[in-house]
Amino acid sequence: MRWLVTGAEGMLGADLVALLTQRGHRVTGAGRGELDITDEAACLRATRGHDVVANCAAYTAVDAAEDDEPAAYAVNAVGVANLAKSVAAHGGSLVQVSTDYVFPGTASSPYAVDAPVGPTLAYGRTKLAGEWAALALCPRTWVIRVAWLYGERGPCFPQTIARLLRERGSVSVVTDEVGQPTWTVDVADAIERLATAEAPYGAWHATNGGSATWFDLARAVAHSLGLDPAVVQPTTAAAFARKAARPAYSVLAHERWVEAGLSAPRSWSAAWAQAAPSVLSLDARS
Repeated sequence: MRWLVTGAEGMLGADLVALLTQRGHRVTGAGRGELDITDEAACLRATRGHDVVANCAAYTAVDAAEDDEPAAYAVNAVGVANLAKSVAAHGGSLVQVSTDYVFPGTASSPYAVDAPVGPTLAYGRTKLAGEWAALALCPRTWVIRVAWLYGERGPCFPQTIARLLRERGSVSVVTDEVGQPTWTVDVADAIERLATAEAPYGAWHATNGGSATWFDLARAVAHSLGLDPAVVQPTTAAAFARKAARPAYSVLAHERWVEAGLSAPRSWSAAWAQAAPSVLSLDARS
């Protein structure tokens, strides 16, 4: 299978390129310098000759998007439309990476793939527009929603917590935001499995399973560093004033995997146990 991965220099894009290559696919990785997805003509040229285009390029500065939503929209919506039209013109399939931010974050049980959307932040609005553009312009699209991503190539929350613990000895982390810490390697695996299985097009949730607070994840990081988890102290989101208030609940459901006869993503704790050495550079320190 011939793949084009946009945003190939990012945390998810780099892991996807590596995994696809390991599994014998023919892969072209395009970073921002090689492909500006806001350039429609460039998208048409770049997507030619590929069976699957995985779009990992995105405007992800959540707080900055509140001040400049048009800049986020240009990448997350217009850029996606450019890719979708180009992929459809060449008869390929598109993987559009999206986010839990398309939901309002007020639920108390996991969001199904077809749950009502309702983004409250500029970032979520632009990503939802990208979902709509992809599905409308390229019916052969898998929309892959992810959340709370971390990976070896960072920067990411676990790396930040590890740095703060080394510098300060302790850190305070919020207990009132619930989501699914998700390893980029597992997302890459989910993307490849959906494409090779020729799974039904549409929305899929590719977060790791279970749920946790940022406090839970930070304590898991401390444990991986060989520290007493008590060095992570509880606090609330109100203590951290941010322009864009994060969703209080970002847990996504995985029923569609079971319904399609595919294994759902593993739990976040199992993924973290495997990921920690590389994400925290523990192998290099041993």
